[in-house]
Amino acid sequence: MAAQHLDIAQVAQQSGVPASTLRFYEEKGLIASTGRHGLRRLFGAGVLERLALIAVGRAAGFSLDEIARMFAPEGAPRIDRQMLAAKAEELDRTIRKLSAMRDGLRHAAACPAPSHMECPTFRRIVRAAASGAIGAREKKKAPKLPN
Repeated sequence: MAAQHLDIAQVAQQSGVPASTLRFYEEKGLIASTGRHGLRRLFGAGVLERLALIAVGRAAGFSLDEIARMFAPEGAPRIDRQMLAAKAEELDRTIRKLSAMRDGLRHAAACPAPSHMECPTFRRIVRAAASGAIGAREKKKAPKLPN
């Protein structure tokens, strides 16, 4: 086995990504093995950096399909800055929603009203949840098809 190649167990150990996930990522086209040593898949050493980029994308909330589009066919990163900006805006909206929910819950926990239903702040939270303003997942826009 050449030194520049890592078998799947080594990649899993060095990256912290389970072998089952590595096989799934390969199936999805996110990483590619370079061959086999016996029954074990072999990967180039660059797979560790690619897995780190995938981990950053996942932590930021990108789907695997979105992450796959961030790599050029030859495997080099090709990150769309507009997509990053849009994700940052989405995270800002999520942070604002969660901050408002946190603040409302803290108020409700400390509210001197005899019942939560007598607390105006808590009632606003209940109304917002009932209207779908909070707690509902945003629907993803359908991709535009070329003409």
